[in-house]
Amino acid sequence: MNFYTVNGSPNTRKVHAVINYLGLDVNICELDIFAGELATPEYMDMNPNGMVPLLEDGDFRLSESNAIMQYLASMAGNTDFYPEDARSRADIQRWLSWEQSHFNRATGTFVYEYMLKNLFKLGEPDQDRLNEATENFNRFAKVLDDHLENRKFLLGDSLTLADFAVASMSAYLDVAKVPYQSYKNICAWLNRLDEIPAWVSTPKLAA
Repeated sequence: MNFYTVNGSPNTRKVHAVINYLGLDVNICELDIFAGELATPEYMDMNPNGMVPLLEDGDFRLSESNAIMQYLASMAGNTDFYPEDARSRADIQRWLSWEQSHFNRATGTFVYEYMLKNLFKLGEPDQDRLNEATENFNRFAKVLDDHLENRKFLLGDSLTLADFAVASMSAYLDVAKVPYQSYKNICAWLNRLDEIPAWVSTPKLAA
């Protein structure tokens, strides 16, 4: 299998963490976004979205990070990390959907305004967008913080791929000035994840 990634991408980081955690034999293919490698005809043929991540398993190509995570975990057959019972899988899917629709969308605005604009020379941060992102982040951070009360991980005492997905932006929280520090349960959960070698060893932040 080939896994196409870009250094510093949160969406590739969470998949990379799954690969590490499950000890999978996957060839990591790092692309250079600044050299236009996501827009080459060869890559666009594999993934017309022109984005990462992309998994290539023989003649099967799969984009979208959360779909890739579930595919890899299913192939590995690790029932603790990706339980097979219907309720657990539905609960994991709930958190994967929540992550993309709510939590990381709000976090991503901070990353764009404080980091990517500067990196790509797109101007100064937009305070109106940051104000809206702050409101949205606090709304959804409270949901996560309340859920984590008396829980080590999202589904209870055991790590699942949902944790890697929801935490995928964690490397950017401080540098992007995301106001997460007052949420004690989130902070404790992130600290627990930082004790997991498969998570810590993943590429986190472009220099």
